[in-house]
Amino acid sequence: MNEFRDEITLLKALAHPARLAILEALRGGEACVCHLEALFGWRQAYLSQQLMALREASLVADRREGWNVYYRVIRPEIFAVLDALYQAVPERKGEPLPAVVPNCPCPRCQEKADCCG
Repeated sequence: MNEFRDEITLLKALAHPARLAILEALRGGEACVCHLEALFGWRQAYLSQQLMALREASLVADRREGWNVYYRVIRPEIFAVLDALYQAVPERKGEPLPAVVPNCPCPRCQEKADCCG
């Protein structure tokens, strides 16, 4: 059964609602940790734990820019897997996540608030 090790690792990473939510938030591009905190209302420690699981599954990568740590999906084919999963669960009523979160201190939200105010 060792030949399914990679598949099992991937499925374990997807088997948590917070990780699915994070992947959906990253579907639109990279996001910094403070944006994800504001978007979901989770403590930074909890968010970091979930991001670590996604990193260990080789689904996301991070980069630093000043004080901010940004995450992005590095295996975009995972979105096809998620889309197939959502089709298999027709009663799912997912709402798109907002691109800008009110009172979010991240550079992306601040930039949009400044220009679109």
